[in-house]
Order: sequence, then C-alpha cells, then structure tokens
Amino acid sequence: MQFVSQLPKKRTNEWIVHHSYLFGLFLKNRKPYGSSQNPHVSNFNGDAAISGHCWLGKSNLLMNVAIIPARGGSKRIPRKNIKNFCGKPMLAWSIEAARLSNCFDRIIVSTDDMEIADIARSYGAEVPFVRPPCLADDHTGTIPVIAHAIDWLNLNGCNVDFTCCIYATAPFVQADDLKRGFDLLKHSDLDYAFSVTSYAFPIQRAIRITNGNRVEMFNSEYFNFRSQDLEEAFHDAGQFYWGRAAAWLNGKPLFSKDAAPVHLPRHRVQDIDTSEDWERAEWLFKAMLSIGGLS
Repeated sequence: MQFVSQLPKKRTNEWIVHHSYLFGLFLKNRKPYGSSQNPHVSNFNGDAAISGHCWLGKSNLLMNVAIIPARGGSKRIPRKNIKNFCGKPMLAWSIEAARLSNCFDRIIVSTDDMEIADIARSYGAEVPFVRPPCLADDHTGTIPVIAHAIDWLNLNGCNVDFTCCIYATAPFVQADDLKRGFDLLKHSDLDYAFSVTSYAFPIQRAIRITNGNRVEMFNSEYFNFRSQDLEEAFHDAGQFYWGRAAAWLNGKPLFSKDAAPVHLPRHRVQDIDTSEDWERAEWLFKAMLSIGGLS
C-alpha cells in the first residue's frame, strides 16, 4: 500500500483530483444506504490512506466512529481549527474529549489540509483519506462531509454502526456529554442525538432593527406576556451530533422528530466564529479551569 503522505506533491494533487471526481460520481449514482443496488466505486480504496488501519474486505465487527471535520480554508478566523487555544491547537480539545469518552473504536479527522492532518495525528486521531475539494468549500454542509467519511470507511473494510460528528472548534465538549449522547441514541429507535442548550432570553420577545434604524418585535403579540409564561426555547449547541450510519448516509435531517436533545448548561456553550467569540471563549475556558474544571 502506498500512502499519500509518501507521494510526490504532483502525485498527491493528482490523487485529490481523481478521487474528488470518483466520489462525485459515487454520490450521483448511489442508492439509499442499505439497498442491495448501492454501487461501489472500485478505485475508491485503501491506497488513498494517509494513516489508519482499514483493510480491504468487509469486517463483521460493528464500529463506533468519531468524525471531526476540520477543513483548512476558514475565512473569518484563519487557520481556526489549529490555532492555539489555551495552550493547544483548537482541534486537540475535541480529539482528547473523544479519546477520554471511550465511546469510539476509531477517531477520524476529515480534512483537505496536510498541516491539519499532521497535527491531528500528533494528538492521536487518524487521517485515512484526504477530503475532496468539492466537500471542503464554504457552502458544504456537515451531513455530506460525514457521509463521505462513512462511505470511505465502509468501502475500506470497516462496518460503521454509530457515528459522532464532533466539531473541531468545540473546546468545551466533554467526554461525559459524549457518553450521554451515545447512551441516549443506542437505547432508542431515533436517528440522531445532539447537543442543545437553552436560550438565555425568551425568543418570543425578540426584536429586529429596521432599515430606518428603528426597533420592532418579531412577534408583537407577546409584548405583554411575562417571561416565565413563555415556552422555553433551545438551540443547537454546536458541539457534537451522534447518528446512526444509515441516517448520515441517507442525508436525513438532524433537526427533526427523529432526533433527541443532549442538554448542556449555557456556560459551556460558545460559538466561535469571530475574533470576539474567540476571546470570550478563552476567558470563559480559563475561568472554568481556574475553579476546578468544565463540568
């Protein structure tokens, strides 16, 4: 087997282009997961591996896999996925939480970037393929990226059962929360279980700023309601998403009646999309560590 990391740069680029084309054909022609007509792409095989231990020939052993998407082209915070966050590359916190949870047979990082791949491996993750460019742009959603990784693993001898997508920019993710999510999903007939937290303020009383720099309510009928009389609302915490392999592969929506919430306290949830978000997250992270942990 010849690994991509051992190939000359020209061969590496040729491999990426070739396999991006193959995977595009695969997605275009594939049948829903579980169908006997689901075609296999014969060239999409273990020769693509950068690291890892998939083998040719299907295993009967069902596997739980963590998949951490970490592309190289972040715009608002350049190199966000490997930027130093409280002493470690951001990506390292997600890898370590996955390892500590003991939920996973394999921890995979899906990336199009060789530097990210090297850092991921240094913290104990595998990078058994290069993510195709068509799945590494600004518009590709999470589900196609996870489906691509599961497809690759299944085509290279693994038998993926449960998969957890863990975001690379989730330093507050905790091993115990990953365990709770897995227990919730495996003891149900649902497709997904993912992290949520509550809004700090009633969404029914939200306001918008108009073009004339004036204020108006989205739902003015709630103006005279007391906050405690309004239904509590929740949002995606942006940390992790457990799902059955078939649900990911069939593109089933995450936000549906076939998903269960894994509740997190608000103080352990922080989007990190801007420089201001990053600074706030570091302050919060350091404060929680100083008083004995993130629990």
